[in-house]
Amino acid sequence: MSMVIHLASRCAAPSLPATGTPDPIQHYADAHNALAMALHYLREPDKANVAGATRKAVQALAALRRLDAAQRRA
Repeated sequence: MSMVIHLASRCAAPSLPATGTPDPIQHYADAHNALAMALHYLREPDKANVAGATRKAVQALAALRRLDAAQRRA
């Protein structure tokens, strides 16, 4: 007798909706972390990951926009 385990789903779990007011400190931390990673990607000139640094800079700008929007609402 073989045991069959059925998987509920093969897709990723859906993200939970944001509840409450966004935390400005989290937006600041997101921007800080993204900029730190962008700098890390650019530190070594011979192995610079410009594409990765660009993606992180875009993430930082998005976090700063969210921070600005949260402060305007407050």
